[in-house]
Amino acid sequence: MTTAVQTQSEYRDLPLVQLQESSVNPRKTFDETVLLELAASIRAQGVLSPLLVRPMDGTQGYQIVAGARRYRAAQLAGLDSVPVRIVELTDAQALEASIVENLQRRDVHPLDEASGFVSLLHLDYTPEQIAAKVGKSPAYVVARARLAELAPIVTEAFANDEIGVGHALLLARLQPEHQQEALAACYQETYVNGGNSKRILLPVRHLQQWIERNILLELGTAPFPKDDGQLVPEAGSCVDCPKRTGHNTLLFAEIGANHPDSCSDPKCFQTKIDAFVKQTIAAKPRLVQISTGYGAPKDDGAVIPRNKYVEIRQDKPQRKEQRDWPEYKKCKFTAEAIVTEGSEKGEMRKVCANSDCPVHHPKRQQQRTQADAAVKVEQEKRRREEVLAQVIGSRILKAIGDAVPVRLMRKDLQFLTGRMTAMLDERRLTLLIRQNHVGKAKVGEAPAKLMMAALQKADEGQLSRMLVQTVILLSVRSDSDGMRVLRDAARTYKVDVDAISGTARDEFAKKEKAKNASKTPQKPQNSPQAKNRMNRTAA
Repeated sequence: MTTAVQTQSEYRDLPLVQLQESSVNPRKTFDETVLLELAASIRAQGVLSPLLVRPMDGTQGYQIVAGARRYRAAQLAGLDSVPVRIVELTDAQALEASIVENLQRRDVHPLDEASGFVSLLHLDYTPEQIAAKVGKSPAYVVARARLAELAPIVTEAFANDEIGVGHALLLARLQPEHQQEALAACYQETYVNGGNSKRILLPVRHLQQWIERNILLELGTAPFPKDDGQLVPEAGSCVDCPKRTGHNTLLFAEIGANHPDSCSDPKCFQTKIDAFVKQTIAAKPRLVQISTGYGAPKDDGAVIPRNKYVEIRQDKPQRKEQRDWPEYKKCKFTAEAIVTEGSEKGEMRKVCANSDCPVHHPKRQQQRTQADAAVKVEQEKRRREEVLAQVIGSRILKAIGDAVPVRLMRKDLQFLTGRMTAMLDERRLTLLIRQNHVGKAKVGEAPAKLMMAALQKADEGQLSRMLVQTVILLSVRSDSDGMRVLRDAARTYKVDVDAISGTARDEFAKKEKAKNASKTPQKPQNSPQAKNRMNRTAA
C-alpha cells in the first residue's frame, strides 16, 4: 500500500525547543565530523533547506519527519530557531516521507538504508515501487533490505568497518548459521616480523568464490525431486524457494550468474536428501545400501563400505582392453543400490556385493583356472599402465613447471599458491610436494602444514611453478582427462610431451626386461662334479 504526502503545507521558523526527533527515523548513525562541518556551514549561511515537520497531537510541539541531521547541526551551531515546512500527516504518511527522504541522500549507512527499505516493505510496497522512489534498481533494493537479516556478529563487524559493504551484501544472502563461518573466510591471518599475526581483509571476489565452493549446492545434481513439496513439508518445493538462486534472481543477481540453479541452504538440502533416502528405502526395502567410504562395515551391517562391493559402470568401454574389466561386466549377483553414506548420498547405483562372484571378486576365488590367470595378467597390465601414465604425467607436470616464467611479486605468488594448494586433496598435494622437493612430512604431520611452511621460504620462481602445477592438478576432474589437461598446458609452455613419454616408456621397458631376465633360470656352472662326469665319459 502506498500513501501520499499532503500537498497543503505552511512555511515558518520554529524554535528548536518545539521540535522533536521521530523514533522511526531510519537514520540511526550520524557522523560527528560531518555534523560539525554542517554546523559550520549553518553558522555562515543558515539552514538553506527547511525541515519537514508535522504537528504533534495534544501538544504545542512538532515531530521532525525529515531533517534530523540539520536539526542536530543547528543545535551545534547555536541557533534558536530553524525554517520548517509544516504538513498534516498520518503516522503511515510520516513514516513513508521520512524513509524516502533519507534514502535519497548519499551519506546514509547501508544498515540504516536496509532498515528503511524493510519498513517500506512492511507498508506493502513492492521492491519495484521502492526502487522507483529512490532511483535505484529492484535488485539493489532487495539486496540492501537483506542487510537487516545479518547475524549480530556480522552486523557488528560491518558497523565497525571491519568488512566492506560488498562483503556484507554477500554474507546477507546466506542463512544465519552460515554467516559466521563465512565471516571468518573474509580474512587471512599473516605473520609479520617478530612472529606476530595480522588479520588482512581479503577482496570481495575471494568471499564470493568461497561461498560458491562451500555453501552453494547445484540442484541439478540433487537426487531428490525438486518439485516435491511434500518431501519435507516445512521446506516446501525447491521450485518456488527464495533460497534458490534461480528463483530469487533479485537477491542472487551476482552469484546467480555463475550458479543459475543452486541451493543456498546446505542444511535444508541435506534434510531433503535424508528424507529422500528414507522414502526410497521404505518403497524398495530390497535395495542394497552402500557407502562411498572405505573401511569396515558398521555394527548393524546394513551399509556396505566401498571396498566390499564393485560398482557396475553404465557407460560403454572407451578402449578395447576395457571390455574385460570387471566393472564393465554384469553378473547374476548384480543388484540395484542406493548410496546412504558419503558424498553422493541418495544416488542410485548398480553393484555386485557378493564375495563369491567370480566376475567381480576374482581375488577371493581359489580356483587356478585359465580365466583367473587371464584376469590377473590383465590386472597387472592395467597396474603397469597406470604407473607409467603417472610417471609420464608427473614428468610433464615438472617440465611445465620448469617452463613457467616469473611475473608476479613474491607476496602475490605466496597468497595465490597458498589459496590454491589448500583446495588440493591429500593425494595431489603429496604429488606437488614430491615434484618440488619440498621435503618429507614428519610422522603425524599433515602435508598441508608442510606445504604452508615451504611457501614461506620459496622464491618467485618456485612459487610460480607450484601455482601453475596446482591449477593443472585442480583442472583434472577424472583419470580419463588427466593427459588432455597436461597436453593443453604443455602446448602453452612448449613442453615436448612425446619426448617425455618416449623416454619414460623406454625406461619402463628396460626395467621390465631386467625383471624378466632375473626370473629366467641360469645355466649351471662347470662344477668339479660335472668335470669328473665328463672325464669318465670320455675315458
